[in-house]
Amino acid sequence: MADYEKIFKAYDIRGHVPEELDEGVAEAVGAAFATLTRARSIVIVHDMRTSSPPLAAALARGVTSAGADVIDGGLGSTDMLYYASGSLGVPGAMITASHNPAAYNGIKLCRDGARPVGQDSGLAELREMAAGGVAAKAARPGTVTRRDLLAGYASCLRRLVDLSGIRPLKVAVDAGNGMAGHTVPKVFEGLPVEIVPLYFELDGSFPHHEANPIDPANLEDLRRAVIDTSADAGLAFDGDADRCFVIDERGHIVSPSALTALIAVRELAREPGATIIHNLITSRAVPEIVAEHGGVPVRTRVGHSFIKAVMAERGAIFGGEHSGHFYFRDFWYADSGMLAALHVLAALGGQDDPLSRLLERYSRYVPSGEINSQVRDQAAALARVREVFTSRPGVTADDLDGLTITGPDWWFNVRPSNTEPLLRLNVEAGDAATTAKVTDEVLRLVRDFA
Repeated sequence: MADYEKIFKAYDIRGHVPEELDEGVAEAVGAAFATLTRARSIVIVHDMRTSSPPLAAALARGVTSAGADVIDGGLGSTDMLYYASGSLGVPGAMITASHNPAAYNGIKLCRDGARPVGQDSGLAELREMAAGGVAAKAARPGTVTRRDLLAGYASCLRRLVDLSGIRPLKVAVDAGNGMAGHTVPKVFEGLPVEIVPLYFELDGSFPHHEANPIDPANLEDLRRAVIDTSADAGLAFDGDADRCFVIDERGHIVSPSALTALIAVRELAREPGATIIHNLITSRAVPEIVAEHGGVPVRTRVGHSFIKAVMAERGAIFGGEHSGHFYFRDFWYADSGMLAALHVLAALGGQDDPLSRLLERYSRYVPSGEINSQVRDQAAALARVREVFTSRPGVTADDLDGLTITGPDWWFNVRPSNTEPLLRLNVEAGDAATTAKVTDEVLRLVRDFA
């Protein structure tokens, strides 16, 4: 019997296939989701994993058994699902495990208008409904209609970011055998951008490297390609292509915080005084730069369902996360790595400097990057870190998401992962030596509980 408590995470459903997530679970989730949303239609999109088409078909069976119709979008990225949900005004479901290894799959859900579904916005209720089973099937089942979403999705993004008039660019793109291999050719069609493609073949076994660009090891091929081809930039997407990481012309990895600041400034130029959301892991340069450009920075916890909710509540024009997720009000408050990539290329192609020089003004501090530790007692580890650091003068703590400790010229956050049994550490300071010193001390404390 499926362990619904285990596979329902903070803002999606994810597990090993078929041991934890199989067609029976997908069908139960489909029926429960249709019942919960009381939707007349639900759009379903899936990624390239071998298990995704049968899981999508099972989800559709559940939806139609509850009397709702299914719009079958076929292959697509997660942000294509958001486009479909927003433009069609219907709830949506994406079959994907994003950046997880090939043995995993999952389900991301949204209400109509791409509104998030998380633990506090329906996912907990959905879990109970799916685990208990929907009481009765509809008297008349729904229908399934196939619809091509790719062209409309590409047109939507191109309307939101104007790339007309940019100088010609050469850009290496690592799709990681994921859904960017399906979407990039259409989105970039006709632009003055020469694509150097890496791993555009759709293959859910990920034969070259995991489609997880937050791990620097998975960016090595792209870094080499940028240098070897003298590209102006490199773009790396995760498996469902909702996250984007950027490489500059030197082969250096660009901080998502710098990209957040860059895009925020572009959006503030379009709408002065707007609100910008940033999660608590992004560089403190982000709120500084937003305020300097007349915007209103708002700090929030990590996770797409949380950020989307705060964005909608505050009417924010843009939001960014340290993990390469970027959210746009005019894209139904949803995240799109592709839209972020277009912003970067528009900014780069609209002036003559290389990307590294363009981004210098947005990088002020030295980050550690995210460091993961598996510990036997997360609560005890966090309590020990708090005890040690808050005993020092001039140090403060807050608990917005995990534990954030702030010192005179440094800060760090330690928080439990929302998707894996790990503690995640992020440190930032004004210089590399301080960053290294704080990082080493926190890791010693945390790993005492390994």
